[in-house]
Amino acid sequence: MRFSLVVATLGRDADVAALLDTLLAQGRTDFEVIIVDQNDDDRLGPIEAGYAARLPLRRLRSSVRSANHARNLGLRHARGAIVTFPDDDCLYPPGVLDRVDAAFAADAALHVLTGPAASPAGGLGSGRWRTESGPIDLANVWTSVIEFNIFLRRETALALGGFDEGMGPGSPFGSAEGNDLVCRAMARGLSARYNAALRIIHPDKRLSDVAVERAERYGRGLGFALRRNGAPVSTQFTFLVRPLGGVVASVLRGRMHDAGYYWMTFRGRFAGMLAPEARRPAAVAPLTEAG
Repeated sequence: MRFSLVVATLGRDADVAALLDTLLAQGRTDFEVIIVDQNDDDRLGPIEAGYAARLPLRRLRSSVRSANHARNLGLRHARGAIVTFPDDDCLYPPGVLDRVDAAFAADAALHVLTGPAASPAGGLGSGRWRTESGPIDLANVWTSVIEFNIFLRRETALALGGFDEGMGPGSPFGSAEGNDLVCRAMARGLSARYNAALRIIHPDKRLSDVAVERAERYGRGLGFALRRNGAPVSTQFTFLVRPLGGVVASVLRGRMHDAGYYWMTFRGRFAGMLAPEARRPAAVAPLTEAG
């Protein structure tokens, strides 16, 4: 088995089916899909039944509503040499798995491969993305990583302890758990690379009502990850000051909705950097395979 795709899901069904369709369109048979179902109902039962004959598909149930808990649960059950964690509303463009397979096959020292988000409308999605491919380091990891576009060797992911379950959706530090994971890999001297052409499609929620509602929580996650992983002071300063510039520019243009988003982002990042937990090194225990 070459790939394990772990999909943590809550509250969606048609989107999950759309993702599975794009995985079938990859034209490969050497992957498995592990759906970690956090729903109280059985909305995914018909989808599991409809796709089980067409691809290796397992559905694990979890009563814990935490994206990272679900991802780690799926990781423990994974059997593929390479693991990845697509969101339940992602779409895979044709050839993604082929490109990842080739990258790992060509470089035995490569442990982590990432790429940017792509907008359904075309171009890049939410976030600031590097335009050039290359090695990831503590200065550029913050513009090189999104959780649904991280590919790791399975042994590496298990040894790192997977995602920190104190971060991510469902926690006070609601984002940047992917950046944190890659930082922990680099702290062990493991090679991580960013491929600007390796794009996964994801709904673009920048400056939407949803984005404003979660801006402080997401900002807190990034501030926490920056401080805990020892990002250069100049990098921390840039990410702290940049949303203030967004506040000023939005106010001058009369875009108070956007100004609110940038202000909440600033508040969150500042709070995350000051969190007592951010002053301590990451301590995430290795994961063991499920029996």
